[in-house]
Amino acid sequence: MSNRPSVPAPGRRTVLRGSLLASAAVTVPVAVTAAPAFALSGRPSASWGVQVGDVTASSALVWVRSDRPARMVVETSATESFRRSRTWHGPLIGARTDFTGTTPLYGLVAGEQVHYRVTLADPHDPRRTGKPVYGTFRTAPARRRDGVRFLWSGDIAGQGWGINPDIGGYRVYDEMRRLDPDFFLCSGDNIYADGVLEPSVTLPDGRVWRNITTVEKSKVAETLDEYRGNFRYNLLDDNLRAFNAQVPSVIQWDDHEVRNNWYPGQILDDVRYTEKNVDLLAARSMRAFREYFPVPTLQASPAERRMHRVVRHGPLLDLFVLDMRSFRNANSPGRQPDDTTGILGAEQLSWLKRELSRSRAVWKVIAADMPLGLVVPDGATDFEAVAQGDPGAPLGRELQIAELLRHIKHRGITGTVWLTADVHYTSAQHYAPERAAFKDFAPFWEFVSGPLAAGSFPANALDGTFGPDRVFVRAPDRENVSPMEQPQFFGEVDIDGESGELTVRLRAQGGTVLFSKVLQPGRTGQ
Repeated sequence: MSNRPSVPAPGRRTVLRGSLLASAAVTVPVAVTAAPAFALSGRPSASWGVQVGDVTASSALVWVRSDRPARMVVETSATESFRRSRTWHGPLIGARTDFTGTTPLYGLVAGEQVHYRVTLADPHDPRRTGKPVYGTFRTAPARRRDGVRFLWSGDIAGQGWGINPDIGGYRVYDEMRRLDPDFFLCSGDNIYADGVLEPSVTLPDGRVWRNITTVEKSKVAETLDEYRGNFRYNLLDDNLRAFNAQVPSVIQWDDHEVRNNWYPGQILDDVRYTEKNVDLLAARSMRAFREYFPVPTLQASPAERRMHRVVRHGPLLDLFVLDMRSFRNANSPGRQPDDTTGILGAEQLSWLKRELSRSRAVWKVIAADMPLGLVVPDGATDFEAVAQGDPGAPLGRELQIAELLRHIKHRGITGTVWLTADVHYTSAQHYAPERAAFKDFAPFWEFVSGPLAAGSFPANALDGTFGPDRVFVRAPDRENVSPMEQPQFFGEVDIDGESGELTVRLRAQGGTVLFSKVLQPGRTGQ
């Protein structure tokens, strides 16, 4: 266990009260015809809360959304009294970014609790400011003995299950917040841009699920404003806004940020879409994604923007965030004997091999937005992930993964662990060469957890190419089980500062730990 409490300190809760009060105006009734409107008299309002992304030992990125043009000002302090604070003058935010803005923080102290408040000022009269919105986060430790603990999951508002006020909305976020992790890794499907929300859905047992609805969630997203509305939708939930104010995030994307099972160059055969060019839809979604999440690599110039990155969290952890969507080839039967594009693209694969070799962290956690050995079909003959159901030698996208696993073994890279979501259940797979058709790799673990607020699905079949053994699985026996019928899932990773042991816990909403595995540092073949 990490050497700190697993619940928020009282002072931290005081800070959060200010954040919740400032965001209370965003609460809406069960059915609305548009995103909530704000009167433009008075002062700027930050009613959508705050977020912090990609926190390191010395830096972070703070996000806010205004209801009108405003200047973003951030103050940080080591104490919640803000007696000795530092002021960061952020951007002028307006309609060009859907009134969202981010401010980078640099030169922070490692291993420190940072209290911050965001104030929005009238750009024509800086004395006219709105009520500050408060938040807090911990910077990454400089010392190994401090330990690291984080959560991961994905899949939010999918398959027709949105914010249900009858069950308290996204209650799983409140449960995760109370665990007080250092950060949260969202493994993709932050929205379901192709998922329409109906006002109500009758469940198999006769109960009725009710959704908060908005105009943007009444059809598939195609325009920039419709994608923006999808990202904004989740911020209607009180639990999520409170979570964002306390827990920094590391965000990646998968398919439903654009459309189910999409790939570059795809032309849609879907009557719901008037725009058939997926590349254009993806560009609009990426712009909205960049506006609504604090991801540092997406704040760069257009030529340098990319989702994949390394988030360094002290001497114990380097987090390798992959993008298995933007550079992939077309979904296919996956039987190609030569495939240099694969699921990562050639450049990203080279980057990942290079950064893994450079890493000196005890643990190298690879955040993949899709699983490796689970067979994920796309229609009758094509496949969506890496595996394609043939347990023999690597073919298609498996060739890239084989190259990566061979590199990890031959370079003597230890401490690699794979985390993912995507398949809407939770499981643990151990991969070993003695069970595999491809044998030139060191054993490793892959852990799956999700969804957070979406339908649950039965377990996928395994592909034997890399020798997976499903050590644990918890999944329903039918498709699209609602969150009222099936607990939602998230995972916890706890790296002990003294021993260096990494413990993975697969959790179910309600406080149950379903499965736990302890891994030893510096070893292969666990």
